[in-house]
Amino acid sequence: MLTHAQLKARQRDERHAHAEGIALRIHRALSWLARAELCDDEDGRFIFLWIAFNAAYANDLGEMQVTQGRLLGKFLKRLDALDDQGRLHQLVWSRYPGAIRILLDNRYVFQPFWDHQNGQAGSEDWEAKFTSAKRAAHASLASQDTGTVLSIVFQRLYTLRNQLIHGGATWGSSVNREQLRDANNIMGDAVPVIIEILLDNTDKLWGDACYPVR
Repeated sequence: MLTHAQLKARQRDERHAHAEGIALRIHRALSWLARAELCDDEDGRFIFLWIAFNAAYANDLGEMQVTQGRLLGKFLKRLDALDDQGRLHQLVWSRYPGAIRILLDNRYVFQPFWDHQNGQAGSEDWEAKFTSAKRAAHASLASQDTGTVLSIVFQRLYTLRNQLIHGGATWGSSVNREQLRDANNIMGDAVPVIIEILLDNTDKLWGDACYPVR
């Protein structure tokens, strides 16, 4: 597992050659990864890992929100294409295939399920959507489409993120412990790898950081 210390040492050695936008995004992502490593509770660790991921992902091109997943999916598929060492592939297919399958089959991290619970119009068919989404996810698993699988996984994790950030869960609750532990295991390995892939490709166009320092 990559650590903040390893990545930070590399970033210090190379940051003089980084463009301002990607340099700031990597710097911020590393700062939140460091904080996540200090956490001794699952809720806090997940929140800090998500902030680290969002710091790496978000830019000034309107990619701060994970809306329909198009932009997020594009970002993750690009990372996978640039990952010539197969690090993301290994995470999905060797390290966490079981945890990912459980997460994809969990209705409690499927946003349309909650939309239906909250009485939102047009959410009555959430079960059909869930079945369709699972079918698509398992097709991607069967074809070992790493970028698509990661996109779907992070969509599920975004629902979990919303539950915590918007006060939809109790701190330390026993209700969501299993899915939160799986989420932290996946994010805890995926976020450092994402940062490392960005470090490998700082010469590419990633867009400027959101909320730039002025």
